[in-house]
Amino acid sequence: MRRIDVIGIGVGIFAAGAIAYFLFKAAGLDDINAGIWTQALLFGGLMGWLLTYLLRAFTQTMTYNQQLKDYEDAVLQKRLEEMTPAELAKLQAEIEAERQAQKQD
Repeated sequence: MRRIDVIGIGVGIFAAGAIAYFLFKAAGLDDINAGIWTQALLFGGLMGWLLTYLLRAFTQTMTYNQQLKDYEDAVLQKRLEEMTPAELAKLQAEIEAERQAQKQD
């Protein structure tokens, strides 16, 4: 994310808070209660974002992790494509031997 994006998001959240404040005042709340409900709304939004962030961090579905996995898959695919048929047969035999060893355990 670029710096200008972060600034834009910050200004947008600030504007959303101001709009919510004026909407609460228009709904009939006094200044203090409108401020409290605006803060509660923004705090709830922050907690919701934090929970989604933690969920993505713990399940490792963040952008960096996905890019790393895609890169590793592409490297392995390229290595497989570069292997000769004899090397592929040898690799397949090794995999089968490991599967048989795991079944016996």
